[in-house]
Amino acid sequence: MIEVKEVSTPLELEKVFEIRKKVFVEEQKVPADEEYDEFENTSKHFLAYFNGYPAGTSRWRTTTNGAKMERFAVLEEYRSKKVGSALVETVLNDVKKNFGQEKEIYLNAQITAMGLYSKFGFVQVGEMFLECDIKHYKMVYAGQKM
Repeated sequence: MIEVKEVSTPLELEKVFEIRKKVFVEEQKVPADEEYDEFENTSKHFLAYFNGYPAGTSRWRTTTNGAKMERFAVLEEYRSKKVGSALVETVLNDVKKNFGQEKEIYLNAQITAMGLYSKFGFVQVGEMFLECDIKHYKMVYAGQKM
């Protein structure tokens, strides 16, 4: 069973940072000083549980361009178990509920995750770019795909 909850305690936030450290810093070799930023305290964080165990995380925040969904990370042993889909769905619904759609809802997607985001109505815009030496495309929410 997958459950995604908004982070509300320091212990939950610690779990978020542990997952991001394993996925981004250790696995993808992102420098720790680039993974953790000045937006940690102003972002809304989410934690996904798989059968009660912390399995994935994400956050969203308001920017001058709109609402940015980011830091999607799923531990290796929980990939291909719909944890990423549950995170995207929950975070997107929270953004729509609390932010609305007057401004852009967007994310910077690693190429390997673009298929997942497109299932939820995100479309690629612009050129490929590198972020921490990982290929990304900006994707903008355009509504549910048919």
